[in-house]
Order: sequence, then structure tokens, then C-alpha cells
Amino acid sequence: MSDIKTLRDEWNAAQKQLRPLLSNPARHAEILDLILNQHAVLHSAKIAPNIPWSYEDLLLDELSENVFRRLLPKEEHTIAWHIWHIARIEDITMHILTAGEEQIFASQGWRERLKAKAGDTGNAMTRQEIETLSETIDLQALRAYRLAVGKETRQIISSIPAEAINTIVDPPRLQRVLDVGAVLPEAMDVIDYWGKRTIGGLLGMPISRHMIIHLNQAYTLKEKMHR
Repeated sequence: MSDIKTLRDEWNAAQKQLRPLLSNPARHAEILDLILNQHAVLHSAKIAPNIPWSYEDLLLDELSENVFRRLLPKEEHTIAWHIWHIARIEDITMHILTAGEEQIFASQGWRERLKAKAGDTGNAMTRQEIETLSETIDLQALRAYRLAVGKETRQIISSIPAEAINTIVDPPRLQRVLDVGAVLPEAMDVIDYWGKRTIGGLLGMPISRHMIIHLNQAYTLKEKMHR
């Protein structure tokens, strides 16, 4: 296994290859292949067969609950919050915005399994709310939820037609996100951002770059607490 910096560099190099393609429907098959590869390594190795490495497993396997849940005095978030946040964003953007379906957080009863009082992305959470989420959430269920979301994402991505790549997100779907409380009014900038994205843009940010940004931040937290 290569060191984490090398693995990140390899992922970033593949991302640079992907980004110019995301507005080119003529490269549809190549886009889907690249994004599925990028997506797989950011999840658990259970997401797909024969993935070369798993960022989630490197981050979370054998991690103590204390490190997972702990909010350091000078930090804004916990590792638990980062995993919650990227899982909720992926569920919302893929199911509601891309596929026009219900998020599995609701349809499969994940709120109850996670023991989560919150249901939104966490963008507008106070420090106390982040601490409460981190202290009470079922960590094994959180990983299971993220895996379930990831598997559904792969099915959704594989079924996106070429003509949809440059389609702007449908405004009624954005309203649906607000109606179900997946994004709170205090975090309207998230809705505004998604509203300007194409389906290809969603594949480029929430489903790839957004995830690695938060996994990198969580990995840094892990390193700080293991010093």
C-alpha cells in the first residue's frame, strides 16, 4: 500500500483528467467510467470489487470511538460530522436532485437506525449541535448508511443518459430538498450553489471533490489526535 499522500496525488491527477470532460456528452462513457473509479476509492472497499484502495477504510478502520466523536477545542468539526455531512450530501444530490427520487435517509428509515436527531446536511449546525450529533450517532450505522448511499449512487450514475450531463438541476427538485428539511433555510447558499450546477457538475463536486475535501480534513483530525 502506498502512503496517503501518494494515493491522494493519484486521485487528484485522475480528477484533473475528469473535470474537462464533464460538459462533453460525446465523452459520456469515459465520464461515467472515470467518475465511478473516483467515487469507489472514496468509499469503503465494500462499495465495489477490486478497488485499488479505500480512503474510508484507511481513515476509519480501527479508529477508536473517542477519536471519531471528539471535537477538539480549536476545530469546527468532528470526524463523525465529516462522515455524516458527505453521506447526507451524496444521498440528497444523487437521489433528489439527479434521479428525482426520495432520499434513502427517509425511504429506508436511516434516521432511526442512525439514532440521529438531525436530518439535514449539517451545514448550519452550531458547535453544540455538532457535539450532540457526534456523541449520539450510531457509528457503525453511519458507515452502513454511507455504504448504502454509495451503492445507490453507482446505480444512478450508471443510468445517467448522455443528454442529461449538461442539464441544469430542476428547480422543483431543489424545493423538494428544502421541503423535506434536508437543507435548512440557514444554509440557502448550498441550494443556490446546487441550483447553478448541471448534472455533470454534481458528479464533479458533491460526488468527488467535495468528498475528498472532507475526508482529507477528517484524516488531518485523526493525525492530530494520534500525535
